[in-house]
Amino acid sequence: MPDRRAFIKASTGAVLAASSASAIACSRWDRAAFDRPDLSRVAIVPVATYSEDLVDAVLSGIGLVGTRIRGRRVVLKPNLVEFDPEGVINTHPALVVAAAEAFRRLDAREVIVAEGPGHRRDNEYLLEASGMGSALADAGVRYVDLNNDAVRRVPLRSRFTELGELYLPETVVTADLLVSMPKLKTHHWAGVTLSMKNMFGIVPGAVYGWPKNVLHWQGVQESILDINAALEVPRLSIVDGVVGMEGDGPIRGDPRQVGVLVFGEDPVATDATASRLMSIDPLAVPYLREADDFLGNAREERVEVIGEDPVRMRQDFRVLDTFAGIKSTPLAKLK
Repeated sequence: MPDRRAFIKASTGAVLAASSASAIACSRWDRAAFDRPDLSRVAIVPVATYSEDLVDAVLSGIGLVGTRIRGRRVVLKPNLVEFDPEGVINTHPALVVAAAEAFRRLDAREVIVAEGPGHRRDNEYLLEASGMGSALADAGVRYVDLNNDAVRRVPLRSRFTELGELYLPETVVTADLLVSMPKLKTHHWAGVTLSMKNMFGIVPGAVYGWPKNVLHWQGVQESILDINAALEVPRLSIVDGVVGMEGDGPIRGDPRQVGVLVFGEDPVATDATASRLMSIDPLAVPYLREADDFLGNAREERVEVIGEDPVRMRQDFRVLDTFAGIKSTPLAKLK
């Protein structure tokens, strides 16, 4: 099986050599299968604390990016990893509930919260311990365990892993709108974990093991690309950056107060913008650099950022030494 670190090393070299990147692209995906937009819009909405009016903030972000909601069956996919009632590791329950309410107010036909946690087989325990279960129950929002949902075979449209196909939950592939709701975090294997990496949670543990072992054997960054390329449902990202995580993420890092929500229909552009808020160069993150060639837009000139000024909100997130090369120049040193 491919070593997940091998892709990091190989792709980092590709970042430095455009010709190498082009060679990889030609062999791993077909340009005709993807329709990358010329320009992607990403909105930054300031939210200082989780006690603010989160429903209004979500409505504002959806309005800025212009996503159509009326009549759609909306599936919210938060990041639910471990016991974490404070919302440092997981997407904060208050934000998930607020998003569900916002979509209801915009006349969504149905709103479901769905997740397939990778670390815990006991989903009921995790829901209770994290506070997510009670928050959703109080709001009357249905939850689906994607680890044990009915599945559908989905052929891969890219070839970064050797899987050839994925068995994905019916709840996801039949959605009218799939909303990725990750935390703003660094990651000890991928560099950053945002809306694209959050899609690991849609891959059912009942098929692929815990913690999604098959994906790790195939390579974390390769799997991120193949999963996201396979999804053909309309997408929206809402990144929880009210409190992010720096250092040894996605679990053992340190909290970092940022005070933003990041919205976008292009997950590549959304993650690239969120990376820049952490003073991380998205084009130095191997999977984002590769995704920029065919899945979406990571380059600044192809992303229209609206709402809050990203320069004002930018912070210097700490990363592990192995990922020192992905850091951009800290804002303090630019002044």
